[in-house]
Amino acid sequence: MHTFADKVVVVTGAGTGIGEAVARGFVEAGARVVFVGRRAEKLANAATGLDPQRVLLRSCDVADRVAVDALGAEVAAEWGTVDILVNNAGTNTNPRAVGEVDPGDWDRTIAINLTGVYNMIRTVLPGMREQKDGIVITVSSIAGLRASKLAGAAYSASKHGAVALTHSLNEEEIANGIRACAICPGEVETPILEKRPEPVGVERR
Repeated sequence: MHTFADKVVVVTGAGTGIGEAVARGFVEAGARVVFVGRRAEKLANAATGLDPQRVLLRSCDVADRVAVDALGAEVAAEWGTVDILVNNAGTNTNPRAVGEVDPGDWDRTIAINLTGVYNMIRTVLPGMREQKDGIVITVSSIAGLRASKLAGAAYSASKHGAVALTHSLNEEEIANGIRACAICPGEVETPILEKRPEPVGVERR
């Protein structure tokens, strides 16, 4: 049963972890899916075995607004309006405390985890408004609901911001048939765990 037949879906951070699983799931459910990530080889591995007619692999840094706009234009020309956007790209810092995080790491985390979400929404929003329909799913974190030393200052701040942006989108775009939600998972065994100041032991994996 192809629940999402002919739907156009864009998934960021699709090369590994949650993004890879979500992107593959949409393809298997009948959607046409754009796998977005910074590393082309990871995207290729993530899409292994899938129908190439329903997959686009696009290298893009969501923090780069010019690149995101170019991506949006390319997807629109290839497949038309995006029906579902999944904002999943994310990163974290090391060290993580307010007094220790490097300013450059802070800026990069906010740029990817929060501004990147805005950039992606901004590029798909006109098409969703025109068709009066669209779904935006943002993978935030439990740290987006409850800040913690474990998650760190920059990550917690960025994920709280992503949740707030989701609420704003719902309030502003309800008349246009656009819905948004933020998913806030706890610990998941994905490559971002490698950025932990202290490695996660095998007994917790």
